Amino acid sequence: MSEHGPPKKRFGQHFLKDPNTARIVASGVTRGDVVLEIGPGRGFLTTFLAREASLVHAVELDPDVLPSLREAVGGMENVLVHEGDALRFDYSVLEPEPNKLVANLPYNIASPLVLRLLEEVDSLTTLRFMVQLEVARRMAAQRGGKDYAAYAVLAQLLARVKISHKVPPTVFDPPPRVHSAVVEMERKSRPDGYERIKRLVLGAFRNRRKRLVNNLPEPVRREAPLVLQSLGYGPDARAEELAPEDFVALYRALSWAL
Repeated sequence: MSEHGPPKKRFGQHFLKDPNTARIVASGVTRGDVVLEIGPGRGFLTTFLAREASLVHAVELDPDVLPSLREAVGGMENVLVHEGDALRFDYSVLEPEPNKLVANLPYNIASPLVLRLLEEVDSLTTLRFMVQLEVARRMAAQRGGKDYAAYAVLAQLLARVKISHKVPPTVFDPPPRVHSAVVEMERKSRPDGYERIKRLVLGAFRNRRKRLVNNLPEPVRREAPLVLQSLGYGPDARAEELAPEDFVALYRALSWAL
């Protein structure tokens, strides 16, 4: 395969080159699956996915790697290559619609992209992808930990999240300076009022040094301590102490003013 297009820092490109890692990432893909792959690069992982899935939608932004990608999947009729920016791509045009995301995600867009897919692409029931280990920890963080913030709350309101494998830098070209990880997400039912819950969560974490109550809108600050008490927290609780489902309960109790 030709090596069109060297990896570009501005695209967060670290191309996968290890077959064992590719098999780990592709694990669980079956003939019943339509897979969305974002950032296929030169198509190394794409070929593994195409051998298992009924169809692969591969979305790539970098025109310089498209020749290598098309060469890698040449003759594979179940791979459709789409050129576009994953953060702006209209996923509703994909036919048939994908039910799984499986990808080595571009590092510089992974966090906003995953949340966008969870919020907007309802057909995706499973997401399995590689990101920097630090990013993976922020996605899977549990309350009380240093990595636990608004992002973890929102992701975990929409999906069950776990880190399934840690990945060394040596499986990529070029090798990143950090370890990576495979993250698995299984979609959950979206809570009613999610957009307003999201605003509440973002506000609650706006200033981590403040009590949660002081990060809430003025109209609900009087009632919020009683709601926190009913959830088992004191009036001085901070946002990082609450589990994702506690934010749903807080919203439902205070929604009249949020």
